[in-house]
Order: sequence, then C-alpha cells, then structure tokens
Amino acid sequence: MPGSGFKAERLKVNLRLVINRLKLLEKKKTEMAMKSRKEIADYLSCRKDERARIRVEHIIREDYMVEAMEILELYCDLLLARFGLIQSMKELDPGLAEAVSTLIWAAPRLQTEVSELKTVASQLCNKYSKEYGNLCRTNQTGTVSERLMHKLSAEAPPKILVERYLIEIAKNYKVEYEPDARVMSEVPPEVDGSNFRGSNRRGGPGNGGAGGGGFGSKANGLYPKVIVSFY
Repeated sequence: MPGSGFKAERLKVNLRLVINRLKLLEKKKTEMAMKSRKEIADYLSCRKDERARIRVEHIIREDYMVEAMEILELYCDLLLARFGLIQSMKELDPGLAEAVSTLIWAAPRLQTEVSELKTVASQLCNKYSKEYGNLCRTNQTGTVSERLMHKLSAEAPPKILVERYLIEIAKNYKVEYEPDARVMSEVPPEVDGSNFRGSNRRGGPGNGGAGGGGFGSKANGLYPKVIVSFY
C-alpha cells in the first residue's frame, strides 16, 4: 500500500546524510585519481604505453563514478528542495519522477559505499509503493537517468577516450607520447572537444538543469570530462 511505513523525517535526514557522504567520496576519489596521473606519466616516460593504458581505464572509471555521484547529489538536493511536494501529494509528482526513480535504481549499486542510499530508496518505495520500486530497479518506468546508467555501466571505456586521457597526461607532465594513429583516426562524432574540461568538476550533470527535474539531455555528457589541471 503506497504511503505505508513512510517516515518523512527519516527520508529527509538520510537525504542529507547521502549528500554529505557523496561529497566526501567525490573528494577522495578525485584526489586519488590525480595522484594516479603522475604514475601514468612515469609509465609513459619509460615507454610502457600498454601499462599506462590499463591504468587510464581505471581512472576513467573513477571519473565516471565521481560524475555519477555528482548526479545523485543533485537529485538529493532536488528532493530536499521540493520536500513539501513529497509530503503533501499521495501520487508522485512528475517533476520528481526522474530523481526518485534514479535514486531507487542506484541504491543497490552504490549501497556499499553509500549505505544511507539504501534507506533513502526504502523510504521512497514506502511512499510510492514496493511495486513502483521494483519497476525502478530495472528501469521499467523509463524515467531513470540514462546518463547515470551509462556512468555506472560495466562497459570498457572507448579507446579514443583512453588516448585523449593519455595525451592530456603527457602534455601536463611534459613527457613524450605518440598517440595510436589508428585509434585517433576513428573518432566517433559524440566524442569531441566539448567533452573535455578543466579542474572544475562542479559543473553539474548535463551542464545545467532540464525541465521536469532532470539534469541534462540523453545525448550530453556520456563521457567523463578529462581534467587538464594536475597540480
């Protein structure tokens, strides 16, 4: 039964806890990735390009994870900003559908690192029904953020993205690196210069808000932004 077992204050408290935990994890992961870049530069200077590529894949995955956490942080902020709607309306407000479904979808995938996210998802399921929660976990609602699902997918990073990371690392640490010409000649149209940004990671998903509680279009931001500041 929708609303059964729902505790508004518990949801609000855990949304704030999730935000705090995400901020700490984002900072920690970003700092670790920055340190790893020096290690990769050392590999490149020793002509150990293949080892550098393997390490870069790990950094890309961490960048994906940080951006996924930033998206979830914004969704938590949105729910807190519109908490009155959650409390006053029995049905799910359409403007919150993406945020609510995405948080429920992400909970089992991130609950090891962000345990409070499980409580948030549980309270949202209590509010809008267990059946709705089950649909969200497999995105049968069709409202889960495609961008976030991409960030948390297990797919290997595109080769062109790996090369561009290596190019930026080599440039910033002033080491020689010859990109793979075959890979560079096969640049897909969605990977262009607009996908690379500086050290400011707080631009937010999709470079701005979208209507209906969303944070960016499906096409934008599928690749992490290469950080070009390493110091």
